[in-house]
Amino acid sequence: MWMSTLARFARPVFQRSPSPVVCKAMKACRRMELPAPSFCMTPVHIRRHQTLGSAPMPVAAHSMRHVRALDEERLMAVEWEDGGQSLYPFTWLRDNCQCPRCTLQSAEARLLLMADLDIHTGMDSVEVTKDGKVSIVWPDQHMSVFDAEWLKKRCFSDAARQAMQEELFLNERYYWDATLHIPQADFQEVLHDDGAALAWLLALRRVGIVHLKGAPAEQGQVARLAERIGYLRLTFYGHTWQVQDKSMANNVAYTSGKLSLHTDYPALHFAPGVQFLHCINQAKEGGESEAVDGFHMAEQLQREDPEAFRTLTSLHVDFTDTGTDYCDFMLQSKNRIIDVDSEGKVTRINYNNATRDSVLDLPLHQVQPFYRALRAYVDIMNRPENVVTYTMKPGDIVTFDNWRLLHGRKSYISRPDRLRHLEGAYLDWDEVMSRLRIVRRNVHGDAWASDKRSHLHRKT
Repeated sequence: MWMSTLARFARPVFQRSPSPVVCKAMKACRRMELPAPSFCMTPVHIRRHQTLGSAPMPVAAHSMRHVRALDEERLMAVEWEDGGQSLYPFTWLRDNCQCPRCTLQSAEARLLLMADLDIHTGMDSVEVTKDGKVSIVWPDQHMSVFDAEWLKKRCFSDAARQAMQEELFLNERYYWDATLHIPQADFQEVLHDDGAALAWLLALRRVGIVHLKGAPAEQGQVARLAERIGYLRLTFYGHTWQVQDKSMANNVAYTSGKLSLHTDYPALHFAPGVQFLHCINQAKEGGESEAVDGFHMAEQLQREDPEAFRTLTSLHVDFTDTGTDYCDFMLQSKNRIIDVDSEGKVTRINYNNATRDSVLDLPLHQVQPFYRALRAYVDIMNRPENVVTYTMKPGDIVTFDNWRLLHGRKSYISRPDRLRHLEGAYLDWDEVMSRLRIVRRNVHGDAWASDKRSHLHRKT
């Protein structure tokens, strides 16, 4: 069961005793018939799990023992009943006053203008109220009141900040190779049940690919699935697009030839984050789909050929796409093959050999090193032990992370009465993550977040 993998993610965080919230999450996810994928996690991932796993147990609600102002440091210190301490800057507290003058609660939006914020403010007084809240009087006699749980959630300790970012963005990934059993879910359950939708979106985020089974083998199903999330990403190929062998094709995907491993739309500076492909009709022969974990492959490249990794994460490469579809288009972009964040963590892959431009805006001495680096990366991706191969059947929808996975297709042979036909659509990760947070709240309530955070507040 795929649930075993989710349990492996959750177990380090809740290793002392599984909470009712975790049990509910497991039960909800069991509705998905998802075999446990083989995956490997980098040492960074393992270290993070160990850090969270060793975090202390929860602090009960309204458990502040004492609060005081450290005027010289301009920090407010909260001492919790379990002996831990959290520190909060004066300026941040004043900036985030929750009173009706400073915050529009109906929109959870700040009303206090930055121009009106005294960034050097002090405190006149601070105390714990009888109902366990923090009350602050500022030098202009404005009063702010903060709930203990609200403060806990925003603790500035390294562990609490890390946990909050993981809760908000789910950045941890399960890396995999050819041994992956692609997670599966039921299309109708995902459409109509929040528990099934949550399990699907969690797997999509963590693993990067999920198969949905049981969709009608007719056009329009990717649009129905997108409406479950939010809305379709409109591109120059339309809201949805038909992958078929077409005469005078305006895209290599609209041919019967082999498609090498690629991400879609690197000719855009902001490529779609999530892709849906629905099999309406399969070819008579061939047409098997292929996928690799681009993040895992980048990790292998960094380990085996650090110079190639540095090249592909530093040089900007030109991509182009020209034609007419939803409307006429002439795209140009400059993207790095491998995007990394400020900490060197891979965040996006941008590679499509078909739309890589003949224009190569590099100094002459960097051209050959670029080709060597790109070939090294492609060779790693094409190793049989790294490639997952699968055949889509009518009614199957594959949903995957277009920033992470590279996908391809073997050549195929169709016949007039059995033409291969897939319908595709795009979404962006912002809207997908928005829906994930909403269905998570619907399924688990606010307890899901507070249960995870509560491990992190015994000490800073």
